[in-house]
Amino acid sequence: MWEAVRESSIGQIVRLVFRRPDLFPYPEELASFQLPASLSACSSVLLGRKLENELKQHERVSTYAEPSIFSAGTITPSEEKDVEAAVSQTWDDNLQTTPIPDPVIVDWYNASDPMNPRNWSFAKKLFITTQMGLYTFAVYIGSSLYAPSEGPVMVAFGVSFEAAALGIALYVVGYGIGPLLWSPLSEIPAVGRTSIFIMTFFIFVCLALGATTVDSFGGLLALRFLLGFFGSPCLATAGATLDDMFAPWKLPYVLTVWSGSATLGPAFGPIVSGFAVAKMGWRWSGWELFWLAAPIWLLMFATLPETNPETILLRRAARLRKCTGRSDLICETDLKSAHLTTTRQIAIDALIKPWQINALDPVILYTTVYASIRVLYGTYYSFFEAFPLVFTDMYGFNLGQSGLPFLAFVPGLLIAVPGYTIWFRLKAEPVMRREPPPLYGFPESRLLPAVATGAFAPIGLFMFAWTSRPDIHWIVPIIGLMVLFVSIVIAFQCMNFYIARCYPKYSASLFAANTFARSMFAAGSILFSRPMYETLGVGGGVSLLGGLSVLCSCGMVFLYLYGDRLRIRSRFAQSS
Repeated sequence: MWEAVRESSIGQIVRLVFRRPDLFPYPEELASFQLPASLSACSSVLLGRKLENELKQHERVSTYAEPSIFSAGTITPSEEKDVEAAVSQTWDDNLQTTPIPDPVIVDWYNASDPMNPRNWSFAKKLFITTQMGLYTFAVYIGSSLYAPSEGPVMVAFGVSFEAAALGIALYVVGYGIGPLLWSPLSEIPAVGRTSIFIMTFFIFVCLALGATTVDSFGGLLALRFLLGFFGSPCLATAGATLDDMFAPWKLPYVLTVWSGSATLGPAFGPIVSGFAVAKMGWRWSGWELFWLAAPIWLLMFATLPETNPETILLRRAARLRKCTGRSDLICETDLKSAHLTTTRQIAIDALIKPWQINALDPVILYTTVYASIRVLYGTYYSFFEAFPLVFTDMYGFNLGQSGLPFLAFVPGLLIAVPGYTIWFRLKAEPVMRREPPPLYGFPESRLLPAVATGAFAPIGLFMFAWTSRPDIHWIVPIIGLMVLFVSIVIAFQCMNFYIARCYPKYSASLFAANTFARSMFAAGSILFSRPMYETLGVGGGVSLLGGLSVLCSCGMVFLYLYGDRLRIRSRFAQSS
């Protein structure tokens, strides 16, 4: 109990404000604490080095004195006493000189160190994973909660449909830009991950309240953009938090469940707010976001610990230096600070390097295009404009009912997640356990589920496009959505895991750039989808997306067959 409070943001703030180590103390701050042998033994090593240096000094003095003695041919008793006095004085001087100690690296005390996130209990890991899921769900649902409010916003502020749709588009743009800043910041040990979560999500909660009470259309759009921007750390860093706690062959399981919360968020938005907006007005969707986000922030503020291993060890080294008075106790981060990466280099790695890799590496370029057009974003967000045209205009659904077809994604998720995890458990995990990092075997083989279900996406899209007619029951296009979603979920998992294993050095920057690209495409699709559907019809517009999905599926097959050859030619990818 007290350990959980100590590790949370509220515990850290209490310790900092009151400057009382005895409030929620760490083991190093207890009187009963004993320095581990790996650290305490180093003092004897330093002493041995000190004596060795003194003996060498002694030998040099003796060597210096001997030639003058032998040059005289004989040595008198008085000269012998003078030599002994000189040697004795030199020895005393050396003993009084304290050499600069070599650094002693502070690491985990042992393989089962309870401070190591990999050693936390399953219950604790599950609790933190649940928090990340709730946090991500709240941010993602915030994009689509606004969708039913577009019509009332048009009436309230006297703006066009395209202008009202900017409320969703700018939110998506915000959480596309945010990871370019938050992702590199979260990797700085002095900052950590949890502090970014808590500060940005607190701002998110305040902005949600502001977007609910704003009285100008320009202010509403600005607040919607800022909501997405300050909510984006869940995209940039939540996956890294899970990676801190789970072994590489266990991580895909939790990432699959966590990403499920991300994909369900936008689907649930119109369902949650549709009936409320129809009855209470457009501001009600903002109140719902505030009511959802505020309790989640309080839970995280009170219980979410820091998970970045470098941050934990940095703080441990500082406590040990304070408790022992030994300045030689440092962590690897302190050593790296001597070669600290400049702000310019951080900016290059975050903003330029990913696009350089996209331009020079066809695999990464393909995954970026694939994610933008097909996986979740471009296709997914276009349905926010297609559904009113289909289910309201064709089938006579009211504002609240028009969001219910998004429930088709739930059975799709319930099929995709167990199917993928069963395959991973039987086929991928045994290989990863016996193969060395970072590839853990043949990474292209882990694209097999995406290849096997690749045809589901165009089938689902064409099914929705060609059956969305008043003379065909509305359940048929909804079944098409379910089939589509199975492919989306599985492809998303396979592609992200492939990038992480094949490009370990650049994966964080690549994921941030990938998020930016697909968010920009999604924002554009929100704005061009309605004119496209009005011009081509729903059948024609969705069929166009289906045709693009066929090309994406062919690219996945090509990557599965020839990805290893492309990796060998790439100067960025891990080839062995």
